[in-house]
Amino acid sequence: MDLLTVLDEAVATLKAPLEQEDLEQGWNDDLRREIQEEISISRSALRRHGSGMARYLRPHLDEWMQNEGVRSGRLQRRVSEVQRRLVDAGSRGL
Repeated sequence: MDLLTVLDEAVATLKAPLEQEDLEQGWNDDLRREIQEEISISRSALRRHGSGMARYLRPHLDEWMQNEGVRSGRLQRRVSEVQRRLVDAGSRGL
């Protein structure tokens, strides 16, 4: 799956209302919206400027979730994958 597809899916997932399980894992609407916006900005930059832009993106989504006390779950896994894919793309210069 290419990077933009991963970002598209993450944005779609984060636009949906939180489920009870998400709330129990430490998510709230503000955090969900803020992280969704950050991913959307990265996605827009990659679409506008090409995949080479990935090397300039510095996601800190894992740190952000950790500071907010988010526990493992579907949203945390999705956001962590986005960060991993952005970091990988940036290090490979895609």
